[in-house]
Amino acid sequence: MSERPEQPPTADTTAPAQPADRPQRTERPMRVTPLDMRQPHFRSAMRGFDKTDVVSFLAEASNDYEHSLRENDRLRSEIVRVESMLQEHRDRETNLRNTLLTAQRLADEVKEAAQSEAKIIVREAQGRADLLLQKAQARLEEIERDINELKLRRRDAEGQLEGAIQALYRALEFIRDQDQNRADDNLLLHRPRQADAPAAAARPAEVRLDDRKASL
Repeated sequence: MSERPEQPPTADTTAPAQPADRPQRTERPMRVTPLDMRQPHFRSAMRGFDKTDVVSFLAEASNDYEHSLRENDRLRSEIVRVESMLQEHRDRETNLRNTLLTAQRLADEVKEAAQSEAKIIVREAQGRADLLLQKAQARLEEIERDINELKLRRRDAEGQLEGAIQALYRALEFIRDQDQNRADDNLLLHRPRQADAPAAAARPAEVRLDDRKASL
């Protein structure tokens, strides 16, 4: 059989791109191709194999070998596709996890802000309530002072009115006494003679009665 010349491999032996988190596979370079099996070059020797059987066997082997290479390529493409889908799912999972974490953080921030705002509102409401209570207390004390002042004024007015009434009463008594004294003086000046004593005795009583009515 003749010596077979060295042939470069014709099949695509470049490994597909692998994800960053997956180790690269090392491929052994192919030294025999389907073309080498279809066109063999052997040295001749005595008592060798039948050439027809050898060629037939090599043809079948080359067909199977080519089919295996194609299936290998298909599987590699499928691996790349699956790994790409897996990486896409991992990316989606990472994005979803990040989104959930962001949403949780935002929810916590909103909750904390709402609690802080509620505390501020309650604090402001308590401050306004305390201020209103202070104003109401001050107004109540002012009203009580006004009431006490009005009571004092009323007491003073009542005392002044009572004093004025007593003064008027004393003045009235004084006037009555003056009128009575004048009436008595007039009676003494106009006293009648003894002959007219009975009639004169009755008249002073009538005069005093008329004077008293007039003074009233």
